[in-house]
Amino acid sequence: MKEGDQETLVTLTQIKEAGERLYKSGMVVRTPVIKDVQAMFPEAGDIRLHLKLENMQTTGSFKIRGVVNQLEEVSKATDLSERMLVTMSAGNYGKAFAYYLQKCGLPGTCVMPITVPDNRVTLLKGMGMKVEQTPSAELQSTVDRLVSDKGHVFCHPFDDIRLIAGYGSCAMEVLQEGLEPDVVVVCCGGGGLVSGVAAAFHLASTKPVRVYAVEPEGSNTMWESMRAGHAVTKTSVKSVAAGLSPPYAGKLCYAHCRQYVEEVILVSEKEILQCMHALFARGIKAEPSGCAAMAAILNQRVPDVEGKDVLVVITGGNVSAEELCMLLPLKT
Repeated sequence: MKEGDQETLVTLTQIKEAGERLYKSGMVVRTPVIKDVQAMFPEAGDIRLHLKLENMQTTGSFKIRGVVNQLEEVSKATDLSERMLVTMSAGNYGKAFAYYLQKCGLPGTCVMPITVPDNRVTLLKGMGMKVEQTPSAELQSTVDRLVSDKGHVFCHPFDDIRLIAGYGSCAMEVLQEGLEPDVVVVCCGGGGLVSGVAAAFHLASTKPVRVYAVEPEGSNTMWESMRAGHAVTKTSVKSVAAGLSPPYAGKLCYAHCRQYVEEVILVSEKEILQCMHALFARGIKAEPSGCAAMAAILNQRVPDVEGKDVLVVITGGNVSAEELCMLLPLKT
């Protein structure tokens, strides 16, 4: 770690304070941890497998943990009666963002890629959000225009210390249940969730924990960042796991991954969809973006796990019946 980086990393105090704020808000629930489920997934090999089900969170994904912590602090620092909040999202962050603003009676704008399914745009508009669509490569520039021209307040969808602290609460719940895993596997898009989870386990666990981030092969921004030695931007990202496909890795998230994440592992589109099928067959509804970490386990991509306690975070379940019908008939 370079000199000065430590100042940018989340602290255990910030994570604990975020957890208290989340539960007081009434917008976040403690999601289930199902333990010792290796008999359900024999293809995972000789491990003790545990799942953290963030697909059962209030907004269908882990994102609300970060959003509540982020927006509670933004609300304290900014007069939102005169300024509108704006963000960019392909789905789950936008949904959590809209959920919070709807509960608080606040206006907001979400800039979305033109490639997102129409049902996601309809959902956010139905929750009171203004939606502006643009090509993926122009998301940030569109947000910047709204900030400069209209005075909107930008809430970053992943590269924010307040989000990272909120996401750390996911790991703290696991520890509070008395489970201290040897290995933790987390899906990675911009890197906010794996940053918070990895930091929390390293700061709060009584034993060493190896944390792995998992990305799709077609949107491997953190994988490339770790090899380049800095957060990178890609001109093209594409995956069935749209929520794991931001055009760049967060600089703050990269700093956390460099400090706390063992390695970034890549999985294919086929492996993601096969995992989605395997989870659904066992009663767990997960969206493609929520399946990457489990796909790495089912395809035995994570090193040195034999005989270990392995925790996998199922990060989201926001997939429609129509999308399930389209994706699940995959031949394995």
